[in-house]
Amino acid sequence: MTENSKERLAERRGQETQVYQPAEDSALLAKAVCKAVRQSDRVHEIGTGSGWVAAQIAAETGASVTASDINPHACRAAADRGVQSIRADMFGPFVDNAFDAVLFNPPYLPTDPDEEWDDWMEHALSGGPDGRRLVVPFLTGLSRVLSASGSGYLLISSLTGYEAVESIAAENGLTVESIHEQSFPFETLFVLKLTRYS
Repeated sequence: MTENSKERLAERRGQETQVYQPAEDSALLAKAVCKAVRQSDRVHEIGTGSGWVAAQIAAETGASVTASDINPHACRAAADRGVQSIRADMFGPFVDNAFDAVLFNPPYLPTDPDEEWDDWMEHALSGGPDGRRLVVPFLTGLSRVLSASGSGYLLISSLTGYEAVESIAAENGLTVESIHEQSFPFETLFVLKLTRYS
């Protein structure tokens, strides 16, 4: 193994400890979105983490898929999977009506502020005191970047507060439909389809 190869392997191992890796929630979101997306769609994943979900959607649907994450290590990990990714915070750099589908697996677990630590994995896991720290800005900004017939796909937990999320979506002109769910011992995960009111 060359010195460059060793350095690259060490860098990749370091990224894995700072990037959210695929789990049950990732598979649930990928499965639901793959069923909904068409080959002609412009798809974007916010908070891509390792890029696994975006790569699955691109491979299974043939759609044009891009991704973003605020974490630079995540952007590199996604690029290593062949996903076109940019470093961005939520919707900041995107033009109006840019996407036919936007998906997000946010940090959704309620987290006591006293139990938080300041690193990239904390950003990937902590949903704030109510689990909606990043859910609210997603619901607030989603309509702007969706095409006229576009949809958003949001993964949440029963611990996030389904009815509260539904209410916030409605306040922002979005209808909510649960299109996939899976129960676990301490929570149920939902994939929500979000569309503008007609």
